[in-house]
Amino acid sequence: MQTKATNSKTRFDSLEQEAFLGLWRTYDRLRALEDELFARYELTPQQYNALRLLRRDHPKPIRTLDLAARLVSRAPDITRLLDKLEQRELVVRDRPADNRRIVRVGITTAGSDLLNRLRGPLRECHAQQLGHLTQKQLKAFVALLQAARLPHEDPDSSWC
Repeated sequence: MQTKATNSKTRFDSLEQEAFLGLWRTYDRLRALEDELFARYELTPQQYNALRLLRRDHPKPIRTLDLAARLVSRAPDITRLLDKLEQRELVVRDRPADNRRIVRVGITTAGSDLLNRLRGPLRECHAQQLGHLTQKQLKAFVALLQAARLPHEDPDSSWC
């Protein structure tokens, strides 16, 4: 009879690969719950993340490039992401008269109201995703995730 450890050795090329694929699989399973929630509000996870970051700096608008750098996952087309939010009147953009190359973006009252409506359902979603873990396990998990990504973060990242 093959043990789990032996089976693991045949299924993965290395322990690092097993850890990475386990992380990816976990992300996929947890993300499905969040995708379902955001779909009810006609949002993507990245759009939600952008709104959350804009509310944190409200009432001060932030530069589009700074917003893109703060997102949890990279947004190769931040302009399109913001276009969709602006069409729904969840954000506003402006260009300063003294430098038309800069675009600043801020959250609207409608954007803040949407985040307020999402607060409870999102907490329930996170509880469904990870509520089975103890506080001690969650803290250890957060520390391990930080340790894994730290060498790959930009030194200026807000995630460091």
